Amino acid sequence: MRVDLWTQKGNISIFACATQMCFFLILGATECFLLAVMAYDCYVAICDPLHYPLVMSHEVCVWLVVGSWVIGMPVQVGQTCQIFSLPFCESNQINHFFCDIPPMLKLACGDIFVNEMVVYVFAVLFVTVPFISILGSYSRIISTILKLPSNTGRTKAFSTCSYHLIIVFLFYGSTSISYKMLSLFYTILTPMFNPVIYSLRNKDVTEALRKFLPKLLAL
Repeated sequence: MRVDLWTQKGNISIFACATQMCFFLILGATECFLLAVMAYDCYVAICDPLHYPLVMSHEVCVWLVVGSWVIGMPVQVGQTCQIFSLPFCESNQINHFFCDIPPMLKLACGDIFVNEMVVYVFAVLFVTVPFISILGSYSRIISTILKLPSNTGRTKAFSTCSYHLIIVFLFYGSTSISYKMLSLFYTILTPMFNPVIYSLRNKDVTEALRKFLPKLLAL
């Protein structure tokens, strides 16, 4: 996709298009589940800190991460096969940044109502359900933080989940505002910013930025 945007050629084979869509769907579903898992991690850390080592043990974390990756793979592979099994008899030009489901369905012939319903159901399961779980976790987190007696405790508790909250806002916010125009944002810029944002919690990275930014501004 990045090569196509740079060269402005935009030619892609059917197989490459299907592969691109499949990876996009798998990685998108995985990120939704991982964000939900991380929200639950923040919830346990803030709302039940004494039981955190037991509830979020190493084994549990491994299973949650593996589950986030595995649960969406067969479904999204099947959904990709379903989309590309449709007959395409109109224009072969995709009015989009990459091979995604809505622009591919616009090129399909015949009745696609069932396909659209399947896409809707999977969108609810793999996007909406994790988002609702994130909202549920943060509603409890915010309620717990507001009950803390000191400002220092509230600040420390909020800093525990603030970086994850930024990622959630970037990911879900960009997709909800405008799916088509901002798809470039959440497929390229959001993954690029993720490690930067999470690295801000690292003391060495923070100290390096404090030394680098004044020099940069002085130029």
